[in-house]
Amino acid sequence: MGRIIVSVTIGNALDLSKSFSCDAVVDTDVSLMVLPTAWKDRLGTLESTSIIELGTGIRRRIKGETCGPVQIQIEGFRPINTEVAFVDVEPDLGEFQPLLGHIVLAQSQAHVDVLGHRLVPITYMDLK
Repeated sequence: MGRIIVSVTIGNALDLSKSFSCDAVVDTDVSLMVLPTAWKDRLGTLESTSIIELGTGIRRRIKGETCGPVQIQIEGFRPINTEVAFVDVEPDLGEFQPLLGHIVLAQSQAHVDVLGHRLVPITYMDLK
């Protein structure tokens, strides 16, 4: 599957004046919205934070920080309240591309249309 890139607005759910927009790569192997730690100050003070362990695509374990509550809105979909994961980015890896994971997609009622290479709305959420 090729890359699907979408426009996303992320804001502090308790102070929406602290928000920004960016393009993010849709990655269904990722759980949360993943952002570089250097962007954390853009959201102001977030109420809840915890350190978690993350597995990378190259089978490495790194530490990340989950923070919330944040409001995330994928362009064309409803806004949701959730948390994001911040990770330290190694400078030699180049510019970091934010990642949009499957939990955010499900909460936003967005489904990956592999053939159309886009996100499409789902009409209902599964209870099973």
